[in-house]
Amino acid sequence: MQEIITFSPDETEALGEKIAQGLSGGEVIALFGGMGMGKTAFTRGLARGLEIQDGVSSPTFALVHEYHGRLDVYHFDMFRVTGWDDLYSTGFFDYLENGGVLVIEWSENIETALPQDAIRIEIQQGTRENERIFHIEGMKQ
Repeated sequence: MQEIITFSPDETEALGEKIAQGLSGGEVIALFGGMGMGKTAFTRGLARGLEIQDGVSSPTFALVHEYHGRLDVYHFDMFRVTGWDDLYSTGFFDYLENGGVLVIEWSENIETALPQDAIRIEIQQGTRENERIFHIEGMKQ
């Protein structure tokens, strides 16, 4: 497990951008962490690192946003998913076969459905207001 600390939303975006450089398609990035932890900021940086020009926003009400760049990104928000029927209705399992990068906010709500090889990123509040501690598992070096 790797631990990385960021001290601002800009640094959180830069971390996402850096991680994007090592992606080749087909990855599932499972984000864990409460409200305001920087999941969308991380995804914004990841998208920038994949040459996506569209603005990235939280897919809270749409459940999934699609972005197209060097690799396609499918950005899910699983906050309101409470069971298998809800999960199936998002199209999640179909997206797993598309070869793009799936970024999933609120992955704790679908933990049992995540692929074994998912990249798991837990984000916690640090001691300072904008400090975030990222615990990353499953990244290929």
